[in-house]
Amino acid sequence: MYLLTLKSFGVYSSLALRVRNIHHRCRIGNRDWVGFGVNGGANYKDDAHFPFPAVRFKENTRDICALREKEKGDWRMLCCEEKKALYRASFCQTFTEFQHPTGQWKVVLGMGLFISAFAFWMFIFLHYYVYECLPPSLSKSSQKVQLRRMLELRVNPIDGISSKWDYDNDRWK
Repeated sequence: MYLLTLKSFGVYSSLALRVRNIHHRCRIGNRDWVGFGVNGGANYKDDAHFPFPAVRFKENTRDICALREKEKGDWRMLCCEEKKALYRASFCQTFTEFQHPTGQWKVVLGMGLFISAFAFWMFIFLHYYVYECLPPSLSKSSQKVQLRRMLELRVNPIDGISSKWDYDNDRWK
C-alpha cells in the first residue's frame, strides 16, 4: 500500500531508478554497459538470439583500456593477438564455441532409460510380491463359458452380442 501511494506521487520512480542504478553497478563492477541486452538489465549472456549483451564480459583493466584507445585508430596497426584480446574482453565465447553441441542429450537419454528401467523393475516387484493373483474368471476358459452363457440367455438381442450369433447354425453370423 505504501509503495502504491509513493508511486502515485512520483516518488517511487526516482527511488527505483536510484536503487536500480546502484544495484546494477554493484552487479557489473568495472565493466562497460554497452547495450540493451536481453531484457534491459545489466547482465551478460552468450546467445544467438541476442548477439550483443548489455555489458562487456571482462572488467576494464589498464591493458584493456590501452587496447581500446589503440582500437580507436587504424585497425591495420593492431596485430591479430590484440584483436583477439579486444574480442575476448567484450565476449566470453565466439558463436561457434557457444553453439557447438554439448552432449547434454546423453545425460537426458541416460536418465530417461534409468527411470524406465526402474519403473519396469518396480512393476515386476509389485506383480510378484504385492498384488494378488488374478481371479479365475479372467482365464480364457472361464471367458468362453461366460460368453456361451450370455448367448444362451440371449443378452442384448437387438444390437448386442446376441444379434451377431446365428442360433440356427450355432455359429457367428
